[in-house]
Amino acid sequence: MTTTLAAGAETGHVETKSDMRIPLPLTVAAFTANFDRFAVAPILVTIAAAMHKPLTAVVTLASGYALAYGLSQPVWGILSDRIGRLRVVRLALTIAAIAGLASAVVPGLALLSACRFVAGFAFGAAVPSSLSFVGDAVAPERRHNALADLMAALGLGSGLAALFAGIVAHWVSWRWVFAVPALVALTTVVLLRGVEEPERAKAGGLREQLGAVLHAPYAYVVTALGIVEGAVLLGGLTFVAPALEHRGLSSAAAGALTALYGAGTLAFTRVVKALTRRVPAHGLAAIGGALVVVGYGCAVAAPGTATYALVATLLGAGWAFLHSTLQTWATSVVPHARGTAVSFYVAALFVGSALGAMFGGGAASRGQFGLLFGVCGVVTIPLTVAVVIGRRRFVALG
Repeated sequence: MTTTLAAGAETGHVETKSDMRIPLPLTVAAFTANFDRFAVAPILVTIAAAMHKPLTAVVTLASGYALAYGLSQPVWGILSDRIGRLRVVRLALTIAAIAGLASAVVPGLALLSACRFVAGFAFGAAVPSSLSFVGDAVAPERRHNALADLMAALGLGSGLAALFAGIVAHWVSWRWVFAVPALVALTTVVLLRGVEEPERAKAGGLREQLGAVLHAPYAYVVTALGIVEGAVLLGGLTFVAPALEHRGLSSAAAGALTALYGAGTLAFTRVVKALTRRVPAHGLAAIGGALVVVGYGCAVAAPGTATYALVATLLGAGWAFLHSTLQTWATSVVPHARGTAVSFYVAALFVGSALGAMFGGGAASRGQFGLLFGVCGVVTIPLTVAVVIGRRRFVALG
């Protein structure tokens, strides 16, 4: 393991960082959290039919999960600053596994929604704790690369989730879609016992942690952008599978095409890694935003199976380029309260996702997917401009 000296632009002092890769069990934890979150969209129509409920009612499984995931972030972030990233992940995955197994057996939509809410709250610890782990362990100049690796794992999780969920729901039972990630989470808890915590800044009191974030102007900027990003990227993605099923595809076929999001994320994160030394972060964000707008625009101009599949693929590109830029930025705005700062950003991201799912549910239930994707595309334009300008100014301030 090599070490590098990371200076001042981020922290105001010199600190030793490792160039280590993210430990495999932590990557698996983040993968599993993303798998569990993305597995629900392809089976919403199937669950609605099985429970004899309208799609608007069943969409709460996705929006409620995303809301719980978002609201949990400050809790996990503050805890991770105080007791450690890995201890938080082990605790959270244990709770998530119990909620996931319960989701596989409970009767009725109300109980299922409650279990998914708890699962979302618990799985919410995995990704921000992984991000904070990278911030603690990896030098700033190598961080975008390390986070691109994490994005690849997340993309693989989301893509496999869509494919797995569609096939299993169609051929076996949608309940297994919740049981499998729960079992993987339990296994990961055991594997994480062998991983060592990185050194991190000593946490002050709760007031000091929150105060550090609340007095950092760019923490507000990143958080606000996270809300909009969640609505247009994750909220829009929620409706790709229902849009495909609206055109007559089975849940298995819709899941397979939605899995192109994961394939897109996986492929484009490799491109991001290749470009990070030649293209500044704000340039990567601009590329990602443009690709998302193209995807949504095609779906509006020529709605159909091919263009909805294109939306899924280019949302993966947006996640790789645009989201990775915002995510890297979030790890740098308050280094001495990194877990808390990152948790605020991730909370905003998934609150935005929940809002996107809730506001889009009505249009989806009426089959107005052109309107839904059109709004997402229009909103992506000012979002991208704001990320580009904000990130450039942040770097210029040093």
